[in-house]
Amino acid sequence: MTGTKPGTKPGTAAGPGGPDFASKSLTEHVVRGVVGIGSLIGSVALVPAVGPVGLALLPVGLLALRGCPTCWAIGLAQTVSRGRLQRSCEDGRCKLAVADRHDEHGEEVRSAFTGSTV
Repeated sequence: MTGTKPGTKPGTAAGPGGPDFASKSLTEHVVRGVVGIGSLIGSVALVPAVGPVGLALLPVGLLALRGCPTCWAIGLAQTVSRGRLQRSCEDGRCKLAVADRHDEHGEEVRSAFTGSTV
């Protein structure tokens, strides 16, 4: 038993019963952040120029961020760590470990940042 909730992949950061705020790709998540945070800032910055009409960007920003900037930041961490961490629960004890990662040829995958195996 991997201990993940239905609908999440084993080894994801969400784990059992936890929310999953991650996106399918890092690019998608960053684009959502730029649109969301840009809309929130723009809605407040445009009030002096266009009046309360500028506040129409607030729902766009909240929708892009899936509710709040903190949720987006948590999702960023989950998106980055997706597939790198393995969570397993046995006999009421859970542990988090670095997942074994291999390419399609069975060779260990090396980190592009540190050169070490991940």
